[in-house]
Amino acid sequence: MRAVFGLVLIVGMGLAGFAVYMVNQYMDTQSSELQRERQRAASAIRTVDIYAPSRNLTYGDLLRIDDVKIIKYARDFLPQGVFATEEELFPEGVDTPRVVRIPMQANEPILTAKVTEAGAPQGITALLDPGMRAFPLPRGMTQAFDGELRTSDRIDLYWIGRVGNGPNISRLVKSRLEIISMAPSVVIQVSQEDFADLQVLNSAGSLSLTPVGRDDLELGDLSIETNIQDALGIEAPVVVEQEEVIAPERCFVTQRSGTERIQVEVECTD
Repeated sequence: MRAVFGLVLIVGMGLAGFAVYMVNQYMDTQSSELQRERQRAASAIRTVDIYAPSRNLTYGDLLRIDDVKIIKYARDFLPQGVFATEEELFPEGVDTPRVVRIPMQANEPILTAKVTEAGAPQGITALLDPGMRAFPLPRGMTQAFDGELRTSDRIDLYWIGRVGNGPNISRLVKSRLEIISMAPSVVIQVSQEDFADLQVLNSAGSLSLTPVGRDDLELGDLSIETNIQDALGIEAPVVVEQEEVIAPERCFVTQRSGTERIQVEVECTD
């Protein structure tokens, strides 16, 4: 009987020990899971709610409440000028839209630089920055880049013409001008001074454009100028001025020989 009791006691102690072991294992597992969860939470990307277009929008479109939605965006990588609330996006109420200045794709953050102020008039005037003017480019100037140019692209303008009686020249006259509209023709944004310059240059010669790379942030060298001789590498002939030879002064006196008068050379005196 004692042997049975002892056996039961040993089995009971073994079960108790196993139970304690299992509990410890479970607690260790739970602790590890909790630690991993805390690490995941610490490394998780924190997001904020901002407004984005619900469809593709192009320049001149009205931005209404039906055209926007809320998206999640990484808080640490927010671009400047986002809209986080409906009141920020439509400060005068949802019935007063903004106008799209720069085309946007669906789900792309709406930025202050891409839209006008709420209630701004629709049309080309809504696309101009304060103090700037719109200059339409002649259709013939842009044909070479049909389908390639986009709003917000930058271009350089070259002038080809003649000043006075000089040779035809090609010169970079304006650099990194911004395209603000493509309808119906290409329209660039210029200062008032640039507008006046381009009017004169367009009437005195011809203008041509070349696109500027998106990553090229520097102005072009406005001193660039060439003519046919420079382009072909022809050096102008060197004109050597000949030294003027001054003949020595000669002096004469008139002498009579009978009825004749004779010129006789004599030494000149001061």
